[in-house]
Amino acid sequence: PIEIHEKEKIYIPELIFGHLLTSSNYDDNEKKVTGGRNGYGAKLCNIFSTEFTIETADPTSGKKYVQRWENNMSVCQPPKITSFKSGNSYTKVSFKPDLKRFSMEKLDADTLGVMRRRVYDINGSVRDITVYLNGKSLKIRSFKNYVELYVKSIERKKLEESGEEGVTPDKIPKILYERVNDSWEVAFTVSDVAFQQISFVNSIATTSGGTHVNYVTDQIVRKVSDTLKKAKKSVKPFQIKNHIFIFINCLIQNPAFTSQTKEQLTSRVKDFGSTCEVSKEYIKKIINTYLEIKISDIA
Repeated sequence: PIEIHEKEKIYIPELIFGHLLTSSNYDDNEKKVTGGRNGYGAKLCNIFSTEFTIETADPTSGKKYVQRWENNMSVCQPPKITSFKSGNSYTKVSFKPDLKRFSMEKLDADTLGVMRRRVYDINGSVRDITVYLNGKSLKIRSFKNYVELYVKSIERKKLEESGEEGVTPDKIPKILYERVNDSWEVAFTVSDVAFQQISFVNSIATTSGGTHVNYVTDQIVRKVSDTLKKAKKSVKPFQIKNHIFIFINCLIQNPAFTSQTKEQLTSRVKDFGSTCEVSKEYIKKIINTYLEIKISDIA
């Protein structure tokens, strides 16, 4: 909203993007499936930039708001507010990172790789949006589509390293996808190295996993183990887990993480605000599709 904050007596966009410890996500009694909590993210981007500009349009108030900060958020230019009568609401953030602060002259390949990966992550984990990278639409239509592209990319890299060419359908491991409910999507495929996971909480990439990954994986391991015992096949849980590559996209209410970088979820299962019950049918597919082959090697 483009209006003066009643308590702070400054425009709300300036409060959100240019003042530390300003957030609307402190109340644990209010159930939200957002990511930010303490109001640091955007301001830290501002602080580590030589220029940072916010542009937001609000058709309800009929206003467009543009404001720029310079020199690591130390200089705040007055906002420019103009008329905005038609079109959808939007918010655009532009910034120039202060590379000297990171002892860099330009963004290196690794940093650009992280940024590029994050753009793909956004497109895969958020429903019903169109994402562009360097002016080109990524056209990832769903989380399932994201998983397929991810697995295909892994196989392509393996082939390149081995000197082979071309990723044919028969070389791509089968992916078992299930949208459990509005809050949980799960995809499963084979892992040839050890347990692997790619997961998102409220569209945040939890690269180190966490309680949500344990919650789903433990169910799979337990239910696969129980099914195999009935078939009189004795396999230890860790042997099953070593062949799992799990993808999870979920919404968690008021999530808690180990750090500001949000790499690992620490919320308790009872606080998730939703459940993800792995069905018997899904377990059957897992066993029939590939675990039967793997288990025959280790049983």
